[in-house]
Amino acid sequence: MEAASPYAREVALLDRASLARTIVVLAALAVLPFVANAFLLDLANQVLLAVIGSLALMLLTGFAGQISLGTAGLLAAGAYSVGILSHDAGAPVWVTLPAAALVGATLGLVFGLPSLRLRGLYLAISTLGLHFIVVYFGGEYETRQQLATGLTVDPPSVLGFALTSDRGWYFVFLAGACLTLLIVKNLLRSRTGRAWQTLREREVVASAIGIDVQRYKLYAFVVSSTLLALAGALFAYFRSFVSIDAFSLYLTVQYLAMVIIGGMGTVPGAILGAAFVILLPYGIEAFAALLPARVGNMVFALDYAAFGLVMILFLLFEPRGLVGIARRLAAARGKGRP
Repeated sequence: MEAASPYAREVALLDRASLARTIVVLAALAVLPFVANAFLLDLANQVLLAVIGSLALMLLTGFAGQISLGTAGLLAAGAYSVGILSHDAGAPVWVTLPAAALVGATLGLVFGLPSLRLRGLYLAISTLGLHFIVVYFGGEYETRQQLATGLTVDPPSVLGFALTSDRGWYFVFLAGACLTLLIVKNLLRSRTGRAWQTLREREVVASAIGIDVQRYKLYAFVVSSTLLALAGALFAYFRSFVSIDAFSLYLTVQYLAMVIIGGMGTVPGAILGAAFVILLPYGIEAFAALLPARVGNMVFALDYAAFGLVMILFLLFEPRGLVGIARRLAAARGKGRP
């Protein structure tokens, strides 16, 4: 049999070893909701939902090199699209989800336009405006509708069956995370993905070799924003409630922490970073519970500061994130074998 060329191995979605590992991981994930208690199942749901958003942001920031501080605003846009349509119009899920995707794509196109002229900090500030605009309109909607704490969202119904159990949501989120992962990996192996990574490394070089810089920048914003809005829509259905308080700037910081801590510019980094950031507060809480009451309360109060501290430590000592640590451990284990 003729050996596969290096290029064929590079563009292949999964080689044999990766396929075997993927099957084992998927089998374990399929069994998890049947053996986990309610608390662990809720954590798994939070992680899987965060993976969708983290992959979307990694696509824009980690691979295309475009800085965005509008993550929470896009999640809110998707959530409010679902909330308003289902609350005011009684729209079914097959209407609300495409509507949320369309809203996300539109916002990505509009707020991606500054990327054609701005870079770095200036681009970050312009995308921050997206957050404040969406939060403002969300707050205005709640005020005008006299919704003191937010609006209730009925669970989605498919073929007459309402999705209400955490176990059912687990499989929805697992399917959504796997689908997002496939979309991202296929995009990165395409001409579009190679263009994004060239833009990230050197925009002048990308333009010199014939890449349409403006087109691919806007495309990155549109794809990422669409996925983030869909993640927000799923969040609204999952929690059965939408409130503007859930989409603070702290949420944007959390998603930035995911891509930085996980490993900038890597797909596994988006997954590891999402799991780490979601589970970190619970780890801090468990650690604080083991300490004396006064010390434990002080440690728990530092929860918000933990993300900033961890991000700084990773940037200083491990800029490649958790993926870099995993690769170094794998290399050391390989050298230790006879």
